[in-house]
Amino acid sequence: MAVATVAARYAKSLLDLAKEQGITETMYTDMKFFRQTLIQNRQLALILKNPIVRAEKKNAILKAAFSNRLNPVTMSFFQIIAKKNREAIMDAIADEFINQYDRLKGVERATVITTVPLTEPLREKFKAMVIQTTGGKLVELEEKIDQKLIGGYVLRVGDRQIDGSIRNQLNELRLQFLN
Repeated sequence: MAVATVAARYAKSLLDLAKEQGITETMYTDMKFFRQTLIQNRQLALILKNPIVRAEKKNAILKAAFSNRLNPVTMSFFQIIAKKNREAIMDAIADEFINQYDRLKGVERATVITTVPLTEPLREKFKAMVIQTTGGKLVELEEKIDQKLIGGYVLRVGDRQIDGSIRNQLNELRLQFLN
């Protein structure tokens, strides 16, 4: 079975449990913290994915790293995942949990790439564009700077992209001249 399918099932179960116990916000915070820790600590992520390291050792590492920082329900979930030898997909489960939580709350994630840092009015304009496009309630905007754009912006929402960059316009002109 595909990793995404398995991760989605575990994430849905965890989200249902969190809703049942009234700790969805806490669980969301825990999953974001776990995911951020894996991003910042490559060795931990590699250990969890390594099939040579025994499950008991991985479970001990998870306990040592997270037991005093995460909710006991989250830790219990991690122990269940470790017992089922699914440590290698824990990052995917955390990602999927965050995605499902965002869908539940109506949060849209977008990335805007510009050549200069955004001002507050521009930031609000981009958020309004995302809300208009997706119909979401809230927008979390990730901002990136890329000097290669020359000017303009690239806005990515999910699998959609709006390319209003000068680089793109120049490429389109070049293609028109070639034709």
